[in-house]
Amino acid sequence: MAISSSMKNLFKERKIPFLFTFFLLLIFVTFILISNSQESHVYITTDINNSQIINNSTTYDDVVISNVTKNDELLDVENLDEWKLCEGLGLVAVDYIPCLDNWEAIKALKSRRHMEHRERHCPEPSPRCLIPLPDGYKVPVPWPKSRDMIWYNNVPHPKLVEYKKDQNWVVKKGDYLVFPGGGTQFKDGVTNYIESIQKTFPEVEWGKHIRVILDVGCGVASFGGYLLDKNVVTMSFAPKDEHEAQIQFALERGIPATLSVIGTQKLAFPDNAYDMIHCARCRVHWDGDGGKPLMELNRILRPGGFFIWSATPVYRDDERDKRVWKAMVALSEAICWTVVKKTFFESAGIGLIIYQKPVSSSCYENRRENNPPLCDQNNRSNSSWYAPLDSCLVSLPTSSMGNTYKWPAPWPQRLNNKPECLSQITDTEDVFDQDTKHWAALVSDVYLGGLDINWSSVRNVMDMNAGYGGFSSAIIDRPLWVMNVVPISGQDTLSIIFDRGLIGIYHDWCESFNTYPRTYDLLHSSFLFGNLSQRCDLVEVVVEMDRIVRPGGFVLVQDTMPMLNKLSSILQSLHWSVTLHQEQFLVGKKGFWRPNDKVRI
Repeated sequence: MAISSSMKNLFKERKIPFLFTFFLLLIFVTFILISNSQESHVYITTDINNSQIINNSTTYDDVVISNVTKNDELLDVENLDEWKLCEGLGLVAVDYIPCLDNWEAIKALKSRRHMEHRERHCPEPSPRCLIPLPDGYKVPVPWPKSRDMIWYNNVPHPKLVEYKKDQNWVVKKGDYLVFPGGGTQFKDGVTNYIESIQKTFPEVEWGKHIRVILDVGCGVASFGGYLLDKNVVTMSFAPKDEHEAQIQFALERGIPATLSVIGTQKLAFPDNAYDMIHCARCRVHWDGDGGKPLMELNRILRPGGFFIWSATPVYRDDERDKRVWKAMVALSEAICWTVVKKTFFESAGIGLIIYQKPVSSSCYENRRENNPPLCDQNNRSNSSWYAPLDSCLVSLPTSSMGNTYKWPAPWPQRLNNKPECLSQITDTEDVFDQDTKHWAALVSDVYLGGLDINWSSVRNVMDMNAGYGGFSSAIIDRPLWVMNVVPISGQDTLSIIFDRGLIGIYHDWCESFNTYPRTYDLLHSSFLFGNLSQRCDLVEVVVEMDRIVRPGGFVLVQDTMPMLNKLSSILQSLHWSVTLHQEQFLVGKKGFWRPNDKVRI
């Protein structure tokens, strides 16, 4: 800045000595530098006590400082669009799921015969608008009370209450929706149904031999909810259809669930994943399209695993049920499933059949007809993300010694036992061990005591890039569950996660996730965003995170400081509270703020 003419005259007239002039200039320059420094962005970390940092195989330095970051490491919030609520969606706005509610794409479909309209059709570009809250939304009922009752205003959908009023799925009582544990096939209650299966077929050994289950067409997920008492974790799934909000009910209750459909594409799970698959009146035509729906279950069912089919064709004699049963017998025999139990529960007036998948491919090779044929593994995609259903049988895996497939160790030993598939990959066993130790130390030393997270309020958790499932494993003793997400752009470790007795799913974070808004209490990621930011718009990813997280919920991110600063800028523009810890962890907490037309970020 130039010196004023009055100051020049002062110097000239009074003949101020040179040193005094220099001194004045020095003060003036210092003042300018101080003023500019006050405009820098500053993020303050919160304290982590020394007692919470324990020496272990992995160490975390107790660094608590203010981080003054360079301007070029920050995302310029002023360049973000003005935040607005999603418009033009009508009543669906509060429950908007971008890839499942893309009406323009759905209207343009040439066919709906195979449930194409229930599959993913993601808009481009991804939405940058925010989802409004339902009127009267409250902090969810805490677990375990939530399994049996939730706030009606959080999921204000009465259609299922009326539609299933005679079957005790869900009942409205005052301000709550109550779940008595009934269902179409649970006429004596779901607890009695679960116990009856154990008595009829003791080999299931709930929570020991059978640990990971897929419940197809789950209703409000009471089957999976009550199996938690048996130490069984169930992935419940159903499409977003006329049974209004059943998956939303499940997640609001704190029960693992996702939106999906067996249509024309594979489910987003690996081969040979589930110990058991269950279907109680799930309304899937298993023999449709040449038997592809049942062959998809065969693909994801573990060798030696069980399929429980509780449906009217098993025990009724009308012409329609007879035709369905005959088709099911022919198809199950063609894919080498054996019937291990068929029974009828007199008191409930229902029946079920239990099939078992073979443990070796010898049955496939000895069939009189090669129909369906064995898949050509050389031409078959290993990915199930947007992949068409197989019309062939996948060869069954063998052990590292070439022997018949070996079932995982009983739970809970299988959690930390090395999965069989690891021995076929060089040096992976050591990496697995190191990963397990790393997450045990990090969760114990930092996550559970050193961050601004109220873990007692956390029930539904998602690990956005789960790796080997180490984070989920380290937090297994807490009253929560983890959806382990394996990004399709990274290493495929999802089979290992299932072998450990955990649940998970494939996903591409450049698109929205198949869940309702406000369904997770905590999203966790470790060094996900560096690679992701090369493929996606980071703002759109954060908007999706904001859609998924419940008000009062958290995101916990481990990443580089430049990336944490970018995420912090976006989250703060969304009115989240944000703290940084040890120059590698970000904790964001979502509030109840939603924009209006007058708000400018």
